[in-house]
Amino acid sequence: MGPMAKVVSLHLYPVKSMYRLTPSTADVHPWGLVGDRRWMLVDADGRAITQRDEPGIGQFRPVPGPDGGLTLTAPDGAVLTVPAATLAAAAPEALVDVFGTRFSAAETPKEVAAWLAERLPVGLGEVRLVHLDRPETSRQIDPRYAAEGETVSMADGYPLLLATTGSLAELNARIAEDHPDDPVKAAALPMERFRPNVVVDGTAAWAEDGWRRVRIGALEFRVAKPCGRCLVTTTDQETGVRRGPEPLRALGRHHRIGKKLAFGQNLVPVRPAGVTGEVLGTLAVGDELEILETA
Repeated sequence: MGPMAKVVSLHLYPVKSMYRLTPSTADVHPWGLVGDRRWMLVDADGRAITQRDEPGIGQFRPVPGPDGGLTLTAPDGAVLTVPAATLAAAAPEALVDVFGTRFSAAETPKEVAAWLAERLPVGLGEVRLVHLDRPETSRQIDPRYAAEGETVSMADGYPLLLATTGSLAELNARIAEDHPDDPVKAAALPMERFRPNVVVDGTAAWAEDGWRRVRIGALEFRVAKPCGRCLVTTTDQETGVRRGPEPLRALGRHHRIGKKLAFGQNLVPVRPAGVTGEVLGTLAVGDELEILETA
């Protein structure tokens, strides 16, 4: 690692699988960045609907409102204001599912489902928008990588995902080498393909694979495990078009960890001594990264 590894961008995704926000600072809750993946789409059985099911979901742009609600802008330009939905305020309770973990969320009004149905493929069936208003109690992180009581919101599995520009540069170099006669397949991929929360510059390629504890700014994080990548990384986040086969082909050839096609590391925040509220601290672009423990 160079002398000055630092955060170069922060990203959060108010609705799971929809378009990102890129703030310059973000408060950190034990279960993720404030406002990150607290809403998601589910089917009639409560199962999460993501870009794995329909890549065009990423073209919907969500903006959180000051009252706890949400404004959605569809690809066709239509705008919908979604009121705050909480179980405490008697919103309907929905039993929802992320990768087999079932938990309760607050369901938004039927008018929201109708608006979404008009703008999503018929083949998805019933689509509902739900809100996780109690992330502190809802989803335990995989106990193999977390302590009892450590929870995550509606992210796939962990509170934050960190990625590095050094690893992306190396991956893009391998992609280019693998496709010497096809400039389309050889084109460099942007970091947005990997939907990280924290992007760090100034580290060697794949250095993060050996980290176990890091400090970013004033906050400490445990590095839980590598992030195994899926079909979503083949989707252009600006157009909603699946490009394939990269980066999955290159990760399979050049960066398997165990059986996983790995890119990025999952982080779990550590509560600072003396801090008792929901907000553990704040991350900011420009924060320095310090490696506290390696394996």
